Amino acid sequence: MYKNKTLLITGGTGSFGNAMLKGFLNSELKEIRIFSRDEKKQEDMRIQYKNDKLNFVIGDVRDFNSINQAMQGVDYVFHAAALKQVPSCEFYPEQAVKTNIIGSENVLEAAARNDVKRVVVLSTDKAVYPINAMGISKAMMEKIAVSKARDSRVKNIDAIYTATRYGNVMCSRGSIIPLFIQQIKQGKPLTITNPDMTRFMMSLDDSVELVKFAFENGTPGDIFVQKSPGASIKTLAQALKELFNAENEIHIIGERHSEKKYETLCSKEEMSKAEDLGRFYRVPADFRDLNYTKYVQEDGPKLFDSEYNSDNTKRLTTEELKALLLTLDYVREELSSHDKK
Repeated sequence: MYKNKTLLITGGTGSFGNAMLKGFLNSELKEIRIFSRDEKKQEDMRIQYKNDKLNFVIGDVRDFNSINQAMQGVDYVFHAAALKQVPSCEFYPEQAVKTNIIGSENVLEAAARNDVKRVVVLSTDKAVYPINAMGISKAMMEKIAVSKARDSRVKNIDAIYTATRYGNVMCSRGSIIPLFIQQIKQGKPLTITNPDMTRFMMSLDDSVELVKFAFENGTPGDIFVQKSPGASIKTLAQALKELFNAENEIHIIGERHSEKKYETLCSKEEMSKAEDLGRFYRVPADFRDLNYTKYVQEDGPKLFDSEYNSDNTKRLTTEELKALLLTLDYVREELSSHDKK
């Protein structure tokens, strides 16, 4: 399905875009378009990869004309451009609206106008029962993606629009693991918001695998979730201290603006209709129209007592988390440079 096709990755200069390239540069894709507004990172990637298959496009998802032009001749889209930092979105919610909601609508509308056959949008666990601006904006992005999947233009060409939802990506830009490692190396206290706070632990490779699975197996309007282990922030800090043989103190600083104690990948309502695919959950879209009275549910409601969250998923011990951290290139490189000192 990749032979002689063109793939566009929005926000392609970020952590996900770079991880995605590792799996697709040697595929039969004809062209990979990297769409972003960061000319410096585009130049860095151009120099790093030196690959004629890559086509770099400067633009912003907030500008419909720029994304619409970039979408011409495109077969597939991975939409990763977003504002992802919870505190930043809390302080500037209007910016989250412009990028995560309006920008996503621009991407999906441009895809519909250009007859793009497959679109995968990247969402987050924070979109489930959202309490912060980042999560709310991503939840709206999901709603827009499902709405576009119902669009007659999309249905008429048998296009498939799906969403993926994943938890914290370990070692991604601005995440907690690089912060803890930096604090360890500088001899500073590790700043923990709440030691009992839990998060899903996913690698960049996991996120790429999830997107590829959704791309290859999705039906219109699906939301895909990858089952992932979880760990408390206290366990994460302890695991890193042991890996780096560090004695840094731990300072509890309290939750940041609109942080949750745990994150949810599937709500109770979604779990009642989710399909268990082994490593993944598939949440199908509801394609009924507004005439609800013509639908009859003969077998009664299907109830599910609990959501799928970072508290009730498999919880990693310190030793298990250390083993997982050692699979990450970033952690191994930081350990190597730390040991040389």
